[in-house]
Amino acid sequence: MSFENIILEVKGPVATLLFNRPKALNALNNALFDELNLALDQIRENKEIRVLVLTGAGDKAFVAGADIAELVKMNPLEAKSFSRKGQKVFSKIEDLPIPAIAAVNGFALGGGSEAAMACDFIYASDKAVFGLPEITLGIIPGFGGTQRLARLVGANRARELVFTGKTIKAAEALAYGIVNKVCEHDTLMEEVMKTAELLASRGSVALRAAKEVILNGLKTDLETGCRIENDAFGLTMVSEDAKEGTGAFLEKRKPVFKGKLY
Repeated sequence: MSFENIILEVKGPVATLLFNRPKALNALNNALFDELNLALDQIRENKEIRVLVLTGAGDKAFVAGADIAELVKMNPLEAKSFSRKGQKVFSKIEDLPIPAIAAVNGFALGGGSEAAMACDFIYASDKAVFGLPEITLGIIPGFGGTQRLARLVGANRARELVFTGKTIKAAEALAYGIVNKVCEHDTLMEEVMKTAELLASRGSVALRAAKEVILNGLKTDLETGCRIENDAFGLTMVSEDAKEGTGAFLEKRKPVFKGKLY
């Protein structure tokens, strides 16, 4: 299927999804969300894909926010529906069984920061800028930003960023714990792909289990989280990956995981 507002490329076990509205700095609108929703379904259904990379087309923006020209025409019910659509699509990124890496190559404002935070972790260009500036428009973040940011950096830091609407550069985002790594702008995708290929080389069963355990464990207390981990640990032990990984260790060789999901 061809898309107008996004580009989906699959090379081996790594899928790359680009927000593709460069003239609008990749701003999010209803049409883009609809296409992104379909693309995520395709990615989930393709068992050959082991890692997803999200980035923005062009050299200026990952995503510069929601499309204000579309937003201002919405009545309250339409705005609520648009917000819920964005929340559901970004939750679909978060809930993918495979790792999702955000490669933030420029402005990640409003919905851009929200999209990046829905990924498992973020690598950023040294030219990247983050922020939830919705308060400066008289509104608030609507695609999960208030919730994910507070869980990521703590309530007090999230309050400061949301209440002031200030933007921060990549180095500060790294210090806050929003970003995992800052790269030179021209080497960002190279660095991201190195990590994506490393993850793709890991055992698929264990990688999927690790993501699910961390995600679900964060939604509950420590004791319950440990029980979730305990169950998943036992299940991973019966996989082909576990047999290959432990066998390779005992034989003092590098494991070769085949990516089978059983």
